[in-house]
Amino acid sequence: MSTDAASAGSPPRIGLFVTCLANLFRPSVALAAVRLLEKAGCRVEVPAEQVCCGQPALNSGDFEDTRAIARRVIAAFEGFDYVVAPSGSCIGTIKADYPELLAADERWRPKAEALAARAFELTSFLVDVLGVKGVQDIGARLDATVTYHDSCSGLRELGVKEQPRRLLASVGGLKLVESRESEVCCGFGGTFCIKYPEISGKMVTDKVANLEASGASIVLGGDLGCLLNIAGRLHRLGKPQRVYHVAEVLAGMTDTAAIGAAGK
Repeated sequence: MSTDAASAGSPPRIGLFVTCLANLFRPSVALAAVRLLEKAGCRVEVPAEQVCCGQPALNSGDFEDTRAIARRVIAAFEGFDYVVAPSGSCIGTIKADYPELLAADERWRPKAEALAARAFELTSFLVDVLGVKGVQDIGARLDATVTYHDSCSGLRELGVKEQPRRLLASVGGLKLVESRESEVCCGFGGTFCIKYPEISGKMVTDKVANLEASGASIVLGGDLGCLLNIAGRLHRLGKPQRVYHVAEVLAGMTDTAAIGAAGK
């Protein structure tokens, strides 16, 4: 939190990084994030100037365009106490890649480092920064057995592992079971699935088999790229498991259709 905000005792001012996938395919994830943050006492705003984090360009080796995108994102989120996104992938790009990309830029390097220091994945922010131990005040309930997929960026770049599980423990009626190889990549990997479709297809098929073997009826995760990939494979294989973003469960918003259900 900024010094002024902290000294005044005012609620932290959050800039919500919506992400491209939430904006285009699953707005309920962003709405769930807003609900969770506001219930935790934050003041949430969504800067209209925000754009893609630049990860697709970065993964394709287009560093100049990624730098231009990074500058736009940095400018859009200046002045906020924190930047929060329901995506480890996007926040991983902001925290790990922006400072490196702009390391030689004397003007923008400090801005990139400052943004990286106050950028957080949603469940990490709720647990690690705000100290939210549960979501009882929201009254979330889900009478189901679920399993959780750990996304690569959230887990390896940001250390997001226990935070979503700690929050899910507060959801009434929910039973969390761990699947085999929950930390193994689902095969999406941004442009990886386009460049190496056969390898990607095998990886997500193996992932789905492990998720199904857990006995859970619902699959959860914190990155929409992974969840769309997993939901697509489940649908093509005719499997009944539903897929939700963890924010939707925590916010009590599972009354919406499951991810991928629109394609059925």
